[in-house]
Parts: sequence; C-alpha cells; structure tokens
Amino acid sequence: MKLYYAPGACSLAPHILLRETGSAFELAHVDTARHVLDDGTDFHTINRKGLVPVLELADGTRLTEGPVIAQYIADRSGRTDLMPEAGTLARYRVMEWQNFITSDLHKTYSVLFSPVLSGQAKAAFAEALQKKYALIDAELARSFYLGGPDFSAADAYLFAVTRWAPFVDLDLSRLANLTAFMDTIATRASVREAMKVEGLTHARQAA
Repeated sequence: MKLYYAPGACSLAPHILLRETGSAFELAHVDTARHVLDDGTDFHTINRKGLVPVLELADGTRLTEGPVIAQYIADRSGRTDLMPEAGTLARYRVMEWQNFITSDLHKTYSVLFSPVLSGQAKAAFAEALQKKYALIDAELARSFYLGGPDFSAADAYLFAVTRWAPFVDLDLSRLANLTAFMDTIATRASVREAMKVEGLTHARQAA
C-alpha cells in the first residue's frame, strides 16, 4: 500500500493506523500548496480532489477520505479494537465520532486557516470550536478514549486535528481531559513513529 500524505495534515491519522496495525506500506509526500509530488507529478492525477490522504492499494485502486481509509486499514488488519465489527453498536459509536470530527472539527479548522477570513469571523468560528471541544472533553471524562474502552480510529483522527489548535491560536489548555488525552496519545509507539517520520512534534510543543 502507499499513503499519499502531507506532514501534519489529516493524513496523520491513517499514517498512525498503518503503523498501529503493522501494515506494510510506503509513503508519498505531497506538497499541498502546489499540489505536486516530490518528483513533480501533478497530484490531481492521483486524486482529482487534490486532497490528502489517498491510500493506493496493491492493484492500483485508490481510496480517499480519511475516515473511510481508516476503516479500510482496520478491517484489512482485523483490528476490531481500532474499528469494531460491522453491525455492532460499538462500530457505529466509533463512526459517529469520526463523523463529528470530520464535519464539526476538521471543517471548522479549515475555515480558521483561511487567509482571507476577517478576524471577527475567525473569532466566531473559534468560539464555536471551543464549544465542540467542551463536548469532547466531557466525553473524555467518562471514557479516556472516544467511543469505547480502546484506542480507535476516532482517537487517531481527534489527535491529528487537535494538533492544529496552536497554529490558529486556539487555546484548549483549560480542557483537562483533552490535554491528558493529547499527552497520552502522543506517547503511543505508532504515534511517535508517524510523527518522527513526518518531522512533527507534540501538539503543545508545535507552536
């Protein structure tokens, strides 16, 4: 398999899962500002959406969209801790959190990174994001991981996007459960390996 990624982007989540599952894979670095690979290939020829991640399978088939790629990696490896069995409520809980992260967190961060948005508008989106994180913090008070007792695909995704907070001046330090989550997840071997390869540091050191 080949994962097309950009350092620190949402592709970090499937990168973590590939290492978590011990999958055989290679990485292809994408310059998302210019939409090119390191060899100059136009990334749009790989993914017409122009976005990472993309997972290329052995037969050349390509999957896009991080939450879907995460499900594929977990299912392929038989890791029902990362993505519970199909048809179980536990699976739907993990998918429920993945959907919340992609629609309510990820997309809001995308707006905050916009260079053309006014300061007033960014403040409104940041306030909305704080409220969403407060919900997550309350969930993490009940269970250290999202959606169940085990580290799952949803946790990898939450870690990847929450790392962006310092880059948009979003202060999440008052959320003790979220802070503990981020610190602990950063110590997992799969996370440390993925971050090292991507040249990253832990979220609260990144600013």
